[in-house]
Amino acid sequence: MQVILIAGAQALVMSGSSLIMTITALTGAILADDPAMATLPLAFQFVGMMCATIPASLFMGRVGRKIGFSVGLIIGIGSALLAAQAIFMGSFWLFVVGSFGLGINNSFAAYLRFAAAEIVHKDHRPTAISYVMAGGIVAAFVGPWLATESKEWFEPVLFAGGFVSMAGLYILAMTVVWSVRFRKETPTSEMHGPARPLSEIIKQPAFITAVLAGTMGYGVMSLVMTATPLAMVACGLQFDDAAFVIQWHVLGMFVPSFFTGKLIQRFGVLTIILIGTILNGVCMVIALAGIDLMNFWFALVALGIGWNFMFIGGSSLLTQCYRETERSKVQALNDFLVFGTVAAASFSSGAIQDTMGWSWVNIVVAAPMIMALLSVIWLMRLRRADG
Repeated sequence: MQVILIAGAQALVMSGSSLIMTITALTGAILADDPAMATLPLAFQFVGMMCATIPASLFMGRVGRKIGFSVGLIIGIGSALLAAQAIFMGSFWLFVVGSFGLGINNSFAAYLRFAAAEIVHKDHRPTAISYVMAGGIVAAFVGPWLATESKEWFEPVLFAGGFVSMAGLYILAMTVVWSVRFRKETPTSEMHGPARPLSEIIKQPAFITAVLAGTMGYGVMSLVMTATPLAMVACGLQFDDAAFVIQWHVLGMFVPSFFTGKLIQRFGVLTIILIGTILNGVCMVIALAGIDLMNFWFALVALGIGWNFMFIGGSSLLTQCYRETERSKVQALNDFLVFGTVAAASFSSGAIQDTMGWSWVNIVVAAPMIMALLSVIWLMRLRRADG
């Protein structure tokens, strides 16, 4: 029951994130003087996630998950309303500040998957993580629907309604968080057993592969997804088409979560990560094949499923790399690296789309996927050699 409640909170937060995916780049294009800066607000959301990831983990290690998630949501509510105000004022840089604050909220919410893993037996952790990530299925419908319905709430000012509705989602998420019985936090100083230094932990092949799965999978997803609404509009498609594609992309991201954990238990986490890298390659091929609605649609669905397998697989593999006394710092380092990569991808996405076009957005995908693929094959061989 507690995992279901955590999944509910995740669904509400991710609905806000799905809404952000749909409207932030288009809002940035309206507010920015330079089209190449259209994705800067979305990039700063991920910068906010990157900057707050380590403090969020350490803060929750001291005060507990419930208070930590609540603090993040309060920041999210304020930032969503600030972003709406920035749109009314026509202030691009204030909108960037609001987006940065939304990223801080998301850095706290990113630990919901680990919070679920902590309240179940270690054998069921992949399934718990999967169920929480499945909360994103709700986001696939609620986010784009809210984006479309709220677009003209304050006409002639477009998209401000989306950020007002986002604040409402975060208020609902806070009520769910307060109904969850999280595992009681034990301060690190009171934990028993040795804690290895990070310099030792990061040398583990499993840690390296887990981080590459998360960083490359999430980074590629962010790069392509961020540019998609801009590319679709540039190709003559409508905003409703972009919302439709983002909706199916988010479905691709989270529908597999119902069975990703089971697949990991049956076939192994490395096999699932490997399939994820292949699906990202499929996305690249479909996207390069044409600019019709169907190309965007199928490519983004493949991208979403590939992200699911790589991110859940990477998160599950990471839980094998640390002891209880090392949990907070290892999770913090992993998410710092993941969202740092995502921030860099978001920064570059708008510039690549504006200066080089949609094809190059997808060509860039090849290198990170090859890196992730090679790391999985490397770890597979090491484990076979060890018997």
